[in-house]
Amino acid sequence: MKKILCYGDSNTFGFVPEDGSRFDADARWTGVLQKILGRDYLIIEEGACDRTGFVHNPKGDLYSAQNHFPVLMSKNMDIDILILAIGSNDMQFQYNIDFSTVEKGLENLIKTAKIKTDNIILIPPVILDNNVLNGGFSFQFDKTSIKKSQKVGDIYKKIAQIFDCLVFDINEFVRPSNIDGLHYDRKSHSLVAKNLAEIIHTGFVD
Repeated sequence: MKKILCYGDSNTFGFVPEDGSRFDADARWTGVLQKILGRDYLIIEEGACDRTGFVHNPKGDLYSAQNHFPVLMSKNMDIDILILAIGSNDMQFQYNIDFSTVEKGLENLIKTAKIKTDNIILIPPVILDNNVLNGGFSFQFDKTSIKKSQKVGDIYKKIAQIFDCLVFDINEFVRPSNIDGLHYDRKSHSLVAKNLAEIIHTGFVD
């Protein structure tokens, strides 16, 4: 059985944009991916709402990947594939993040992950749209956040080439919900899972 660690934020957790609840396992992309791949694979879900990737989150280590992820990797956990979907919350205006911090932070997470596996799939942050300015997360994201989210994907592609990772840019075929401009709806979760399954079935694992 091959083990796949899905590490990320609220879109990995399965945040429902309509009411803030969590999609059931048969709806969130991690659960749908498990169903598609079947018993030969085990999906390990490690999503947390509001988790940042490259800056310290005042909520604590669990919500700060730079602190939490190394601890998780140090545990006796054997994984075959890492799907790393992190970085959207770093675009919050309170962090005023620059791209050099993203680049260095992503490098550090990848270096940490390679202790366990060389099979790494990077999912760049959600490209935010103007709905985020009027939705329930307008207190965290502004127009600068949107501009940064439009450009940060290029950093992921650059780092992926350096560290021989695969980039799976979901922004190419899904968009965030019109409700909050940040989270994906049920249909988008399904599309993410189906496309990831195709990648994995093509023999991505060493």
